Amino acid sequence: MNFVFISPHFPTNYWKFCAELKNNGVNVLGIGDAPYDSLTDELKGSLTEYYKVSDMENYDEMMRAVGFFTFKYGKIDWIESNNEYWLEQDARLRTDFNVTTGPQSKDMDVVKFKSKMKANYKKAGVPAAKYHLVSTYEEGKAFIAEVGYPVIVKPDNGVGASNTYKLKNDADFDAFYADLPPVQYIMEEFVNGEICSYDALVNSKGEVLFETGNITLISIVDAVNEKEDVYFYIVDHVAEDLADAGRRTLQAFDVKSRLVHFEFFRLLEDREGLGKKGDIVGLEVNMRPCGGFTPDMVNFANSFDIYKLWADMICYDQIRLPEYREISNCLFVGRRKGKDYKHSHEEIMQKYGYKIWMTEELPEVIAAGMGDFMYLVKCYTKDELMECIHYMVEKK
Repeated sequence: MNFVFISPHFPTNYWKFCAELKNNGVNVLGIGDAPYDSLTDELKGSLTEYYKVSDMENYDEMMRAVGFFTFKYGKIDWIESNNEYWLEQDARLRTDFNVTTGPQSKDMDVVKFKSKMKANYKKAGVPAAKYHLVSTYEEGKAFIAEVGYPVIVKPDNGVGASNTYKLKNDADFDAFYADLPPVQYIMEEFVNGEICSYDALVNSKGEVLFETGNITLISIVDAVNEKEDVYFYIVDHVAEDLADAGRRTLQAFDVKSRLVHFEFFRLLEDREGLGKKGDIVGLEVNMRPCGGFTPDMVNFANSFDIYKLWADMICYDQIRLPEYREISNCLFVGRRKGKDYKHSHEEIMQKYGYKIWMTEELPEVIAAGMGDFMYLVKCYTKDELMECIHYMVEKK
């Protein structure tokens, strides 16, 4: 099997996907813009060959790279980055090289444009926020008259919470329209809900091989825009109503042979048109794994290797879970530079070091959304989890 892995060097933990493919006997062919000498030894050891391009945004270069691998190794079986940023390019390369094991260019709009996701949520029977594609000031005001403040504005085709804003009043609204972004924005009614995710590994028949999820205890929009602390956790089990909504959404989007991350709201109050307090509401689908170090958090919480399970799905269309697994919650806490924390890193390690799985300074490219320095903590109860959060983010 010839597997072209796009950008295997970033995120930095993605070499583990390549390593598990290699362990399954796959010919792993990497394409990236980093010099070969800058790759980690682990990644170098996981690749059969690496093709460096000067600019991954240059489609001609990417075409030549895949063409080179095709000429040298024969028909390419898979092309994948597992990265939101490259999903459309991945699909274009698959389409041009007749690689049928993943989404094609024609499949992209419904999974990349937030406005176009709404129809599939309806098909799945999952409510979603009312929306308006930003156009004129007058039409925006008409939407405000319908749903009220606040509203959320974000790129219709965007990654994460970047360039996402909450408009709380007429002054915010006027300021937004006074300097409209050059790309298409979507405006949505504000949903007062706790963000929870449904993450699933799905085989070529659309069958769920494994499912998990996380709960975010803060507003990601505020964390990004206001540089607030970030904390969320992988759950020890997926609530049944969330799993049901997640499975119906998988079917509506016809997900095959992927590890995906779907985001939902759990309503914190009744909302006309959406449901009662506690109900599940669709937010957005992401046809790739949860970001950053979250795959490692899934491993810590479930006592297995999600990278291996993904590679087994690719190669065998099935997985084998360990006979005995210790299940827990895995907490992420991201702290910010410049904050006057009550407890130092050394104090945190002294108090919680026995259950901290990983600490690391985060690269700038993901620090905006996840904090500058992170802790991954294994917790067995909600009380234990909340105590850790309070201690780590408490200010003087």
